[in-house]
Amino acid sequence: MNLLAKNTLQNLLSKSRKAIQDFNLIQDGDKIAVGLSGGKDSMALLHVLKTYQRFSPEKFDLMAICLQMGGVDNSNLHELCKELDVEFHEIPTDIKEIVFDVRNEKNPCSLCAKMRRGALNDYAVKFGCNKVALGHHKDDALETFLMSMVYEGRVSTFSPKSYLDRTGLTVIRPMVYVEEYLIKKTAEEMNFKIVKNPCPADGNTKREYIKNLIARLQDEMPDFKKNLFGAMNNPEQCFLWDKDALKDVHFSR
Repeated sequence: MNLLAKNTLQNLLSKSRKAIQDFNLIQDGDKIAVGLSGGKDSMALLHVLKTYQRFSPEKFDLMAICLQMGGVDNSNLHELCKELDVEFHEIPTDIKEIVFDVRNEKNPCSLCAKMRRGALNDYAVKFGCNKVALGHHKDDALETFLMSMVYEGRVSTFSPKSYLDRTGLTVIRPMVYVEEYLIKKTAEEMNFKIVKNPCPADGNTKREYIKNLIARLQDEMPDFKKNLFGAMNNPEQCFLWDKDALKDVHFSR
């Protein structure tokens, strides 16, 4: 790894470490499954957690799970996990066929995401994990926040940490303080071998529209994203990411 790439990864690690500490995301004895899709976000997360594992005050185990959506060459992911010395499982699924062929969904993203989450969580439990780590970042949170208001009429976004009663798993998102541009920069400098997204709806979704809208508003109002993030964390009005409350979210061993 060259010095520039190392410095960029350290920047990601610093922001992720703050989120881990702020929201008490990792404890001694955890076995964490990283949802590894082959995109830049999940690959960055795997690098961050593997690096953090080396000096973390908490001793935890790490593995990666990839859901095979059909006809995707994930050999790069096998090589990456071997290089990082991370246990890796590639799971065949029929999610793509169900969503696009059987159900013929006009708006497939919601069902697909729900099925992928369910499959990932079920296999994490099967492999003895008590936590699942997802690669959602700060820009994802802002997009979800705005999407909820625009399309659903409610104030909501995903949480840095969520306990799932049905499975006993805790879902963690260590990169919620990391801006997407830093992940893109890291992916370029570390030469991530990205697996192309096979989804037929890729690039033509409500989320993509909101992402582009935020980019336009940011160009027009340089503080837009900063203020949107501030509104999401306003302690008197919203504060969806209550640090004190989330630190006490139940987690299993």
